[in-house]
Amino acid sequence: MISRAIALVKRYYHYDPAARGYLEILFLYPGIKAVFFHRISHFLWNLGLPFFPRMVSEFSRFITGIDIHPGATIGHGLIIDHGMGLVIGETTIIGDNVLLFQGVTLGGTDFTRGKKRHPTLEDHVVVGAGAKVLGNIVIGQSSRIGSNSVVIENVPPDSTVVGIPARRVRRGVEEGAELKHQEIKE
Repeated sequence: MISRAIALVKRYYHYDPAARGYLEILFLYPGIKAVFFHRISHFLWNLGLPFFPRMVSEFSRFITGIDIHPGATIGHGLIIDHGMGLVIGETTIIGDNVLLFQGVTLGGTDFTRGKKRHPTLEDHVVVGAGAKVLGNIVIGQSSRIGSNSVVIENVPPDSTVVGIPARRVRRGVEEGAELKHQEIKE
C-alpha cells in the first residue's frame, strides 16, 4: 500500500507543473486525501460494516469537497485535479490511471437497489471539468470526455466526446491537439 501511495504522489508530481515537491502533494492536494480516505471507507464497506464507511466518506467530503461513495471501486493511479464538487456514485467503477477534473459527476440514473446504476471508466480515461457521466454505461479505454459534456451512452475506446448530449468528435488522439494524459510517467 505504501509503494502505491508513493507511486501516486510521483504521478501527481509528473502530471502537475505547479507542484513544488512531494510533501506539498501528499499533504495539500485534496485528490490525494480523497483517494486515501476512500481506500479506508471502501475497505470498511467491503467488510459489511454499517455507518462507519459513510462516516469516513462524509469526513473526507467535508475536508476535500470531493464526494466518493464507499461502494465505488477505484483503480490505481487516479488523479483528481482540483476536485471541488466532484461526485463518484456507489456502483461506479474506475480503472487505472484515470484523470478527473473539478465538478465531474459520475452519477446514476436508476433508483433500483442492488443494481449497477453508475458508469464504468476504463483505464486512461480523462474527464473534463464539469462533465456529467450518467447511468450504467462504459467509457472505453483512453477516451476523453470534454468539459461540461453530458454523457448518457457508451463511449468506444480511444474516442473524444463533447456536448450535451455528448457526441463523438474524434477517434484517436491527434498529436499535440490535447494534453497527453496517457503519457504521465509512473
